[in-house]
Amino acid sequence: MNLERRLLNEQGGPGHRGPGLPACDVPPRPLAELLPGARLRDELRLPQVSEPEVVRHFIELSALNHHVDKGLYPLGSCTMKHNPKINDEVASLPGFALAHPLADDESIQGAIRVMHDLQRALAEITGFAAVTTQPAAGAQGELTGLLLIRAWHRSRGEASRRTVIVPDSAHGTNPASVRLVGYETMTIASGSHGTVDPEALRGALSAETAALMLTVPNTLGLFEPRILEVARLAHEAGAQVYLDGANLNALVGHVRPGDLGFDVMHINLHKTFSTPHGGGGPGAGPVAVARHLEPFLPVPVIVERDGLLRLSSDRPGSIGRVHGFHGNFGILVRALTYILTLGPQGLRGVSRNAILNANYLMRRLAGTYELPHPEHCMHEFVLSGRGLKRYGVKTLDVAKRLLDFGVHAPTVYFPLIVEEALMIEPTETETLDRLDHFAAAMKRIAAEARESPQLLLDAPHGTPLQRLDEGRAARELVLRWQDPAPAPSPSAETSSTWR
Repeated sequence: MNLERRLLNEQGGPGHRGPGLPACDVPPRPLAELLPGARLRDELRLPQVSEPEVVRHFIELSALNHHVDKGLYPLGSCTMKHNPKINDEVASLPGFALAHPLADDESIQGAIRVMHDLQRALAEITGFAAVTTQPAAGAQGELTGLLLIRAWHRSRGEASRRTVIVPDSAHGTNPASVRLVGYETMTIASGSHGTVDPEALRGALSAETAALMLTVPNTLGLFEPRILEVARLAHEAGAQVYLDGANLNALVGHVRPGDLGFDVMHINLHKTFSTPHGGGGPGAGPVAVARHLEPFLPVPVIVERDGLLRLSSDRPGSIGRVHGFHGNFGILVRALTYILTLGPQGLRGVSRNAILNANYLMRRLAGTYELPHPEHCMHEFVLSGRGLKRYGVKTLDVAKRLLDFGVHAPTVYFPLIVEEALMIEPTETETLDRLDHFAAAMKRIAAEARESPQLLLDAPHGTPLQRLDEGRAARELVLRWQDPAPAPSPSAETSSTWR
């Protein structure tokens, strides 16, 4: 059976077993008694797979899948960079990895200290007064920040402010978060260089504006040159200025958002501070705020009392909890380890090298693909593949073909303000030869589009699975394993082993 067929077929079967465990010597109690009212099945038919088969299956999948430990992963706006292994080692220490979220404060002083020190470090890096590390991802950080803004307006008797202004280049989570809070989104067009047009903003601001939501650098990888004026206009209208911190990787050590006039921001720890988040997680989205928003931060907050760090919920104006426990704690440990390992100079070097790598790649590819905004970029840049459409080739075909060169595709079709967009972020951890390999692959693909476009339309060619029918996959999702046929009843001996 070839590799593709083996991956698509169920593995294991009747008689395949894992380790045999001794029978439990605790007198059994009926599950219905332990879980009253629960809907219980009479039997649970799970795949029968031996332990070596399970291990080999997942090792094989990990080798087939593309990841940052395998090759370049230039996913624009997501900062998929190397995760130093010391971060994992520290996060795996028993005192961190095995700490129970319901443990009393006295018994988890080390864990609370991690959160406390990380909050102080993030406050210093961003220029804000206080930080909460509760939010579990950037999107939840956005929601938390907007809830803080809503609470502040209500405390001032301005609950009528219900509109949030976002540029047309905003991340898709921005308007979604706005709606979750119960606000309405007002979109303004970007200026000629993809940045905020102060005149367009001035015309959109009103007594109903609750906030202006920006990404800096923006989704084109460009810094907002008039950000101080933009923040002033919003504040003069009584609105708050929110920073989507997805692109903080370009600012660390050079610019503090709190000094630019922002009132609140979320920080994607898993982007800026080294934990790649492919597959949807895990992540962490701490929120940093200016002094006037601090009373509304989620509880519990960390206070020092009687010589101990404690988790306190004595905060009458708080928006309440936004996470069941203390956030994604393992990610918090990794982020603090990263910050302490690098120190101020190292963090500054991270941003500098990210900007250098992005500009190097941008200039190498500018003559091959269209560059809608030729200004010097920050940590990422956006090309356009619209020139390839004359050959019947789309940006998606370029992305598929890149897999044959051992490179993950950049973000495609975003931002929406660039036709056939290719959003590329090489990150600071890629070497010159890796960047050159990517540039050479992109140039070759552009040549193939002219000379043999069918090669791109059929790509990828060297992966275990060829191009999938993504439309059908979206319509006919298969999200769980289904028993293809009832398994034979186990013997009494094996039944006692597996009970």
